[in-house]
Amino acid sequence: MLKIDNLTVAYGGIEALKGISLEVEEGKIVTLVGANGAGKSTTLRSVVGLTKPKTGTITYMGMNLLVMKTQEMVRNGITLVPEGRRVFPNLTVLENLKIGAFYRNDEKNIKEDMEWVYSLFPRLKERTWQLSGTLSGGEQQMLAVGRALMSRPKLMMMDEPSLGLAPLIIKDIFNIIKEVNKQGVTILLIEQNANAALHIADKGYVMETGRITMAGSGKELLANPEVKKAYLGDTAHK
Repeated sequence: MLKIDNLTVAYGGIEALKGISLEVEEGKIVTLVGANGAGKSTTLRSVVGLTKPKTGTITYMGMNLLVMKTQEMVRNGITLVPEGRRVFPNLTVLENLKIGAFYRNDEKNIKEDMEWVYSLFPRLKERTWQLSGTLSGGEQQMLAVGRALMSRPKLMMMDEPSLGLAPLIIKDIFNIIKEVNKQGVTILLIEQNANAALHIADKGYVMETGRITMAGSGKELLANPEVKKAYLGDTAHK
């Protein structure tokens, strides 16, 4: 579905990505784990056209993403849940969700999808008319995921969805990621919380200083001694 091949990205002469290659199969949850500054977010930014690579290719269902505008990507079923949630604080929960369906004009289906989002996140339904800036961090993360789902994505990319959230809320968010995937949405997940991410991933890639150093199923990487030592010690709970 999504294929990244030999991608190099440089910021002012410093290479943030050093020729990485990875693949996201349709219907799967794929996670990219690694420490802060490993190049995970740069990878996502390159996919959605916010960062221009020096070399390499990015294709999605056979289409070259490097020549596609971001809004065209949304129309073709790609959506991003950005790091830090980025909800519109002065708009209500409902207005934020409607923005997710900005490119759609199928009113009946939009209403159905709104009900689906509310069934996934009952707390958002209770707070429909609340300004999103007054929500808790966990609720804002739910809203960011809900807003992304309103575009009817085929591929949903998520940048650090667990960042800054309490352990119980993190568990909820990862359960919802699994549920969304069951409904047919392919997930590319970027996470520092390797433990939680690898537990739900069909495939995982480990990234260190701009390079992919390991790849395997979520289970294989969870059992790997090097991964355990580097990512599944105390850091997994921070």
